[in-house]
Amino acid sequence: MNMDYDLFMEEIKRTARAEIEGAGYEQLRTPEEVEEAFARPGTTLVMVNSVCGCAGGIARPAAANAIHYDKRPDHLVTVFAGQDKEATAAARHFFGDNHIPSSPAFVLLKDGKVVADIGRHEIEGHDPMSVITNLQANFEEYCDEV
Repeated sequence: MNMDYDLFMEEIKRTARAEIEGAGYEQLRTPEEVEEAFARPGTTLVMVNSVCGCAGGIARPAAANAIHYDKRPDHLVTVFAGQDKEATAAARHFFGDNHIPSSPAFVLLKDGKVVADIGRHEIEGHDPMSVITNLQANFEEYCDEV
């Protein structure tokens, strides 16, 4: 039974990575990649990915659909909590003391500074459209028109 569980979890992780990458998000798998991505000028949306149900059913669909908007971030990146642990820790350290570490989550950076934060408590128990609306409100305030 343990072997079946391991195979099942590997498939879930592959699917979670493929969904977010297919939506146009760059995977950051090392602390160095995080540092480089977060130093980019402009706006960067960071999606903290996870294998949990609210990531698959709410956060990843919201991440994929929110970017179809007149204003959107210049860069789309993701770290995978529980999988790319060092990259996720580096991202959370960068987000600062006011960020409650959670997954899934979204953080919007502008010129390397945190300007908006959507934590798990604003994702879990909500529908994807409300998360999309929340993300797009942040895009409206901080991002340029495409």
